[in-house]
Amino acid sequence: MLSFAVYDNGQPAEKLDMAGAYVVGTDDVPLRAELTFSNGVITCKKRAAGPAGLSLMWTVPDVGRIMLETARVPERDKPYILQVELARARLMRVIHKLEEWGLADGNAAEAITAQIDQSREMLIRALQADTPADAAAVGDQALALCVQAGEALSRHQAAFLLGRRKQAFAFSRRVLGCSMPVDKSTDVIRKRVVSAFDFVTVPIVWRDIEPSEQTFNWKSLDTWVETLNKLQIPIRGSALLSFHESQVPDWLYIWEHDFDTIRDVAFEHVRRVINRYGQYIQSWNVISGIHANNCFTFNFEQLMELTRMTAALTKQIARRSVAVIELVAPWGEYYARNQRTIPPLLYADMAVQSGVNFDAFGLKFYFGAGIDGMFVRDMFQISSLLDLYAKLGKPIHVTAAQVPSASATASDSADAAAAPDGGSWGGAWSEDIQAQWLERFLEVTLSKPFVETVSWHGLSDESFPIVPFGGLLHPDLSPKPAYETMVRARMDIQQFVSKDGEGTNV
Repeated sequence: MLSFAVYDNGQPAEKLDMAGAYVVGTDDVPLRAELTFSNGVITCKKRAAGPAGLSLMWTVPDVGRIMLETARVPERDKPYILQVELARARLMRVIHKLEEWGLADGNAAEAITAQIDQSREMLIRALQADTPADAAAVGDQALALCVQAGEALSRHQAAFLLGRRKQAFAFSRRVLGCSMPVDKSTDVIRKRVVSAFDFVTVPIVWRDIEPSEQTFNWKSLDTWVETLNKLQIPIRGSALLSFHESQVPDWLYIWEHDFDTIRDVAFEHVRRVINRYGQYIQSWNVISGIHANNCFTFNFEQLMELTRMTAALTKQIARRSVAVIELVAPWGEYYARNQRTIPPLLYADMAVQSGVNFDAFGLKFYFGAGIDGMFVRDMFQISSLLDLYAKLGKPIHVTAAQVPSASATASDSADAAAAPDGGSWGGAWSEDIQAQWLERFLEVTLSKPFVETVSWHGLSDESFPIVPFGGLLHPDLSPKPAYETMVRARMDIQQFVSKDGEGTNV
């Protein structure tokens, strides 16, 4: 049996927020398991043999409430101490990254290595403690130290690599973007876009384009594409194909058990969109999130066939465009709860290994909402994840990023108040915290030489309600501090564009 004892102020914890918790295996793939909490003990009844760990939300002083993982441990009758195993796992990962990033022998990271050493000493003390309660208390201290060290380490590495990238003038002319809803079209929005962004992602929603079979509604999309083209703002189209319930037309469910028909209809939809907008759109998110959002429950081979078809068709019709395969929930939490999905890294690796004709991966980072894929991770985890996907050998575009500018539970908004807590970073969410998060996020992502673009999801709070209060503008379109952060970042990057002005494409 795999179980973890949780202590609070020297006593077994009476309650624990288990929202978002899941079991993860030795290969970092989430496992299906039944989780229960009773009498201060978390019990994990997993359906696979072998060592495993537990991932759950945990509050870390000076960092926030974030998703953390325990070390991978074998089953045993005696419960493990949760705080000790959380500290052990994070310490191992930080030490590994310290060596991988080549900072273990550098003088510049002395303060960080000293903090890591102190955390290691505390972890040893926790393992030698006389009682489980004492072990948990010292483990909490060790955990706080190594999480803080990881944050500092990721920032130190980002500053070093970002400086190197600037010295090499390794940025393209189009790095920062945002998503825009096609039903919002005002002069103020256009002005805000021109001031802060190099390109705009326009949502291409099959459900809206073809609400009834062979009945098409292009008006809103035509208007925005024409407007952006007149402003000479490059456009990314997203997404040509998605099987999220909000994207699929209702009439398509008639053939939900007929893969061949849906494939043929999807082919015509993709062909129709590219033929209409191919001369205006330079980059396409050709397929988005089908590894996680699969409303037709297609199997692995069918999903790969759709991926191959959509990418090939895009490259055939729009030969000079950039074809991006978009991944959602990149840590793959959803796989622990839905056996008809695919772990994101497995799907991405298969796309590469099977010879799908595409140019880059897109990753989405939504944080702050209490649903799978949106529980808060710290900058160390984000940086490490980017490195992991980079090993697949394709450039990366951050096709969407978003965090809130207010805590949903503290809001007067009925919709926000109903949203579960998805964690925090650097304190309770506020406009200043959102701006600080964006600044740090841009440092981490743009320091990676394989990250070509970063796009914010939703310009204003009313743009897309994925993360409450996640826009860079208020509903009245007045700017938040995060918008000003984006403007400054763009001005800074423009000083370091590659000499030929090209570098990478949108």
